[in-house]
Amino acid sequence: MMRDILTVTLNPALDLSTGAPSVHPGVKLRCDPVHIDPGGGGINVSRAVALLGGTSRCFVALAGGTGERLADLLAKAGVDLIVHDGPGETRSSLAVIDHRTGEQYRFMLPGPDWHANDIMSVAQGIREAVRPGSLVVISGSLPPGVPPSILPELCRQIAEAGADAIIDTSGPALHMMAGAHGPAPMVLRMNNVEADDIAGHHLRDLAESADFATALVARGAAKIVIIARGPEGSILATATERLHSRAANVPVRSKVGAGDSFVGGFTFGLARGDSLGVALQRGVSAASAAVMTEGTLLCRREDAERLFDVCPSHPI
Repeated sequence: MMRDILTVTLNPALDLSTGAPSVHPGVKLRCDPVHIDPGGGGINVSRAVALLGGTSRCFVALAGGTGERLADLLAKAGVDLIVHDGPGETRSSLAVIDHRTGEQYRFMLPGPDWHANDIMSVAQGIREAVRPGSLVVISGSLPPGVPPSILPELCRQIAEAGADAIIDTSGPALHMMAGAHGPAPMVLRMNNVEADDIAGHHLRDLAESADFATALVARGAAKIVIIARGPEGSILATATERLHSRAANVPVRSKVGAGDSFVGGFTFGLARGDSLGVALQRGVSAASAAVMTEGTLLCRREDAERLFDVCPSHPI
């Protein structure tokens, strides 16, 4: 029986992606037709789960006309949406590819400011959405005004409801979670740049990343710690296991959404009852599939399934 998946997005965005012949300052840049997608960590995880053949519920804080447009896009994508009224106006983001160099420029707007009553309201809404046995994915940045301490508190509430938390965040919120300041989630994921920042030094290879992930588990940061290392794939550590799955060698068109596709694939695997090794393999194959698509598009199911066998997980 599939476990329920609930994703949480507090700082969603309307993602705009385009390209230009070249990107440089001081002139008008004539861009390609724009591609528009609903964006934000948890939203993208729900979209990835759906693309891979699964289902999830998507709790998202939306506001204003941009929020209405984003909700419409999610409804058309068949996402089971739980809308929470957020403050202000939902943000937008812009990704532009320089066709001359192939480089991608990503502009992320901060989103509206939240206040104490907004924070109390959204915590209550999430608490009501959690079901016993759920996998609750809290992914993406926190809105301005929301303190990092909300994440340990949500982890406590999720555990009390008989569910498991999967956290994929950044900045001060990730530092707080890595420091084990409060109840630990089941899973804490980060990329190699974030892991270097938390460790205070460069993690030079897979073994050093595995050692650091194991140390975070021992510290009480999470039961499972995952560190993504780009084309090298991802490392997973628990108190008793250390696993590695290498990314597939594929053409890279856009790195946008690769991390969210990983979380979607990994969470979908856990919901199916896969072992940690197989779930890790699902996540890495989904991330590999995502970089093959342009702009803000996520993974394609046929690519992820084709790449699954070339991303096996092994002990490290």
